[in-house]
Amino acid sequence: MLEIITYPDKRLKLRSKEVTRFDASLHSFLDDMYNAMLHANGIGLAAIQVANPINALIINLPDENDEQSKATLLEIINPKILEAGGHQFYQEGCLSVPGFYEDIERFETITLSYQNRHGESCELEANALLSVAIQHEMDHLLGKLFIEKLSYARRKKFEKEYKKAQKAKKVS
Repeated sequence: MLEIITYPDKRLKLRSKEVTRFDASLHSFLDDMYNAMLHANGIGLAAIQVANPINALIINLPDENDEQSKATLLEIINPKILEAGGHQFYQEGCLSVPGFYEDIERFETITLSYQNRHGESCELEANALLSVAIQHEMDHLLGKLFIEKLSYARRKKFEKEYKKAQKAKKVS
């Protein structure tokens, strides 16, 4: 099982590199990412979160029964936002910043170009939670965490609360 690295691990600040080989090794890695994401009860995961700085992310939103099916898994490689519009606030969390949630402003809709696991070019229009999840994971590819979008005061409060929670976890 791949280990999800957590804040403040400096590897989360690395900028990811373009994927150029779409081979069995990549396919196996994407499958391992999917298992790690499900095991951690996540809906999205960027490769950098499992210490592999490549431009790859996965998203698997739950259906109306709150279940995730591999049939609806999105494997997004080398993504680029072509268009973005509107604004929305959404309460975000992150597998690399466990136990912390905050309202973050994101684009409401995006049009995305990317490659799939076979290197084929794809395009996707996303809105609502899917748009938020893609933007959140794409930030990871740039070495950014959602907590960096917080106001200065809220960020300072987060740092204090997070350090306290980490210390409590080590004691127990």
